[in-house]
Amino acid sequence: MEKGTYRVLLYYKYVPVADPETFAAEHLKACKEIGLKGRILVGTEGINGTCSGTIEQTDAYMNLLKQDERFADMVIKIDEADGHAFKKMHVRARQEIVNLSLEEDINPNELTGKRLSPEEWFKQMQEEDTVIIDARNDYEFDLGHFRGAVRPDIENFRDLPQWMRDNKEQFEGKKILTYCTGGIRCEKFSGWLVREGYEDVSQLHGGIATYGKDSVAQGQLWDGQMYVFDERIAVPINQVEQVIVGRDHFDGTPCERYVNCANPECNAKILSSEENEHLYMRSCSDECRTHPRNRYFVEHNMTVEEYDERLEAIARHKNATPAL
Repeated sequence: MEKGTYRVLLYYKYVPVADPETFAAEHLKACKEIGLKGRILVGTEGINGTCSGTIEQTDAYMNLLKQDERFADMVIKIDEADGHAFKKMHVRARQEIVNLSLEEDINPNELTGKRLSPEEWFKQMQEEDTVIIDARNDYEFDLGHFRGAVRPDIENFRDLPQWMRDNKEQFEGKKILTYCTGGIRCEKFSGWLVREGYEDVSQLHGGIATYGKDSVAQGQLWDGQMYVFDERIAVPINQVEQVIVGRDHFDGTPCERYVNCANPECNAKILSSEENEHLYMRSCSDECRTHPRNRYFVEHNMTVEEYDERLEAIARHKNATPAL
């Protein structure tokens, strides 16, 4: 397929939706009729979606959205692609389109941090007394991040407020900048920071996805690639220089390739070369490798003898390589 004949759309808007269940059902039907594939969440607080299709299909979908006065002025980020970025089309109603698990939720239309353009962000993140907080999950950070950003030790966005409270001392008195993929998580998180009493809070408006396309900032001071929640997994951001920050889970060499651990009870995202994926049976630990439901064993139709031989080979390799 010729590059550019498909597109990936990324968008969100915090706006009241009275009946999310009905909207989701009707919207799913419309998306399927157009031929889109993707994942869209809708709740009483708004809509959050990413989908893929041909140029004609995505044009039709954007026209559909803009015919609804609630979404007429919604910013839609567009990436060229060489095929669908999703396997199916899902539109689901949710209580929240972004889950921060707060007792009292944040309405970004009423409370949020200052929104910085890419140019403003590029300047401010180099100022003194500034701390940059990545509002994404740890595995997203490990693939790519802004230079000097703080890595949150979290696996889910909803864990971020507690992590901030546990590490409050390193952020007190600082100018706080926060960012995420498309901007939707920071709308709530920056508002929460303001409510917590932080006085100088700003967010990257439009997220990393917008920053990477800006003609002035050109993605500068971004290292690695940006994690995306579709079949592409990773997309480039920095237009000036390319720095690989990801490290192979097994040998620590530079790597930007993610796989999921073959143990379904673990399913952790791990960076791994294709060679190491097969060498270690796509398992992040010995415990996962020997798990009775290990998917790698099933996917490759391994006999018990082959499985035992592979485990012995891994043990020999690890003994011969002390750094592992």
